[in-house]
Amino acid sequence: MTELATRWLGLDLRSPLVVGASPLTDDLDALKACVDAGAGAVVMHSLFEEQLVAEQMAAHKFIDSQINRDAEARSYFPESEIFEVGSHSYLRRLELLRSKLDVPVIASLNGVTPGGWTHHARELEDAGAEAIELNLYDLATDPSDTAATLEKRQLEVVQAVVAQVSVPVSVKLSPFYSALPAFVTGVEAAGARGLVLFNRFYQPDMDLDELTLSRDVVLSSNAELPLRLHAVASLFRRTGLEMAVSGGVHSGDDAVKAILAGATVVQVVSALLADGPEALGRITEEASRRLDRMGYNTLAEARGALSLDNAPNAHTWERLNYARLLQGWR
Repeated sequence: MTELATRWLGLDLRSPLVVGASPLTDDLDALKACVDAGAGAVVMHSLFEEQLVAEQMAAHKFIDSQINRDAEARSYFPESEIFEVGSHSYLRRLELLRSKLDVPVIASLNGVTPGGWTHHARELEDAGAEAIELNLYDLATDPSDTAATLEKRQLEVVQAVVAQVSVPVSVKLSPFYSALPAFVTGVEAAGARGLVLFNRFYQPDMDLDELTLSRDVVLSSNAELPLRLHAVASLFRRTGLEMAVSGGVHSGDDAVKAILAGATVVQVVSALLADGPEALGRITEEASRRLDRMGYNTLAEARGALSLDNAPNAHTWERLNYARLLQGWR
């Protein structure tokens, strides 16, 4: 069987299969089962800066509403442990996972301001995070906010966080950059160690019967994988950043494709939510057997074998293939 040990962000992993950011963070037994099934690391769900701000504002509003009830109103403000706001529960969860899991635990941070990002990043490092995944989920809704200003703001955030922590930082991107390689160059210059490609946007749908917006979670399918493969294959050897594929990995063959494109690790979420932790064991075994049949002894031998630079028909990754696909669609 092919040896699956690898290194991601300077961390030694027993396997390239990583539990991605998801609600599984709150299920310790499920995470333990994933580790037993071969997970190389665990990424916690994101700590959202704007959610913390909203909680803090709600707390202030509640307290302010009590101030003028009578002269002694200030004496019956709620105790902090009763009305908890901030990142405390997330940090406690991080400390628990670090103590109970024998694989690296990576914290995930989704923020909106450089100050907020750096403050919470330091908290995550102090709580024991072995790396931090920055989730650059930034939707432009202001017509005056150009692609250049948005990207500049995001790169400033990456640079600020990297400057404040000593643990490695990876950056999770959306697929919606008009010039992804150029932006990745900026991410690398800002000091990040890795890329996670790509973020999946959980956007609201419309309920036409109720005339409301619905927020149902739609799990991924492997139909989403080619977008990730194309990006990783195009960036391999063109950036010094290590890359993780996130989204669309449901089988061992999906994981192997990501490695052959140039990924160092593969994050799995939807398959675990749909089929339970045993799915990770199945994917791990399938990937190892496939790589073994292909003649690879280690992941390093397989990594990037079908990237843009190494694929025998590399033009298939490029625009020319679009016309051929249209001509041969039948």
